[in-house]
Amino acid sequence: MPPKKSNTAKLQCRSVWKLFGHGASQTLKAADGNLTEQNLKDAGLIGAVRDVSLDVREGEIFVIMGLSGSGKSTLVRCMSRLIEPTSGEIIFNDENLLEATPARMIEIRRHLMGMVFQHFALLPHLTVLGNVAFPLEIQGIDRQTREARAMQMIELVGLEGRERFFPNELSGGQQQRVGIARSLAVEPEIWFLDEPFSALDPLIRGEMQDEFLRLQNVLRKTIVFITHDFDEAIRLADRVAIMKDGAVVQTGTPEEIVTRPADDYVTEFTRNVVKAKVVRVKTIMKSLPERTPEGGYGGDVAMNAVVADAAPRFKDKHDAMRVVDGDGKAVGQVLRDDVTRIMMQA
Repeated sequence: MPPKKSNTAKLQCRSVWKLFGHGASQTLKAADGNLTEQNLKDAGLIGAVRDVSLDVREGEIFVIMGLSGSGKSTLVRCMSRLIEPTSGEIIFNDENLLEATPARMIEIRRHLMGMVFQHFALLPHLTVLGNVAFPLEIQGIDRQTREARAMQMIELVGLEGRERFFPNELSGGQQQRVGIARSLAVEPEIWFLDEPFSALDPLIRGEMQDEFLRLQNVLRKTIVFITHDFDEAIRLADRVAIMKDGAVVQTGTPEEIVTRPADDYVTEFTRNVVKAKVVRVKTIMKSLPERTPEGGYGGDVAMNAVVADAAPRFKDKHDAMRVVDGDGKAVGQVLRDDVTRIMMQA
């Protein structure tokens, strides 16, 4: 059985800055890490990532989102040191990556990190099998072993039978599946995905989100997922960090962000989100009564289900449903009136 999410931090960012421009390090050091927008403007610097601190927990999907130019893609590249941070700490498995040598970073990226980007970057002269096996070839793994491993990943993402196809013979969604399989071939401990589905049309994008959740249910990877689409974020995320102008303005579960926005920016950002899609049953459930309600329960609903998914279960005459935890144990009840109240909120 795959490991469950934990509260153990797999990756930590501590006061991470990324400034673009001449003299960035000296300016930041002279200001003792307290740079204002005016300071940056006076120094001719661009603050792409500004004093970001966050934890990514083992086994969770941590979504970083924001509008174009908010710094989310720069931040995820700082996490893997594809872009060098100007200052701060990136702690991965209790190791500060900013102190790692270039050779050590290559080893970490090859063996412990998986990366998927918006543009598939498949090698056109290699088959699906060759593309997926390529990272293992770089590691020096023999052909029989790497192709066996690649086939496992190809089957996992549903491309069995297409392993001899070339990228130009595949649809966009199939190409993205190859990219996902390739990134998983090294069995990474942490998986970075930077807007992996944004180039796909809406129907295929929805299918890939379904596929992504299925894979995560099997693999339980620690995932950092970048998106600008809040609907995608609330569907996929265990927790979300919202960025604005290079800084993280709020971190929390989708429900916390929608129901308790930290400021006007987050309020505006989440204004059109349907609350029933983010409020979980456990938030509105009540204690089990000593006696079963008249007419009984209409069935069981998972405590972590969102209200929008629970609502259709009330189509019959029953006014209450039992709420169960992950082990199927009854932990409360949810009432039709409470579900209706949430469904009526914008």
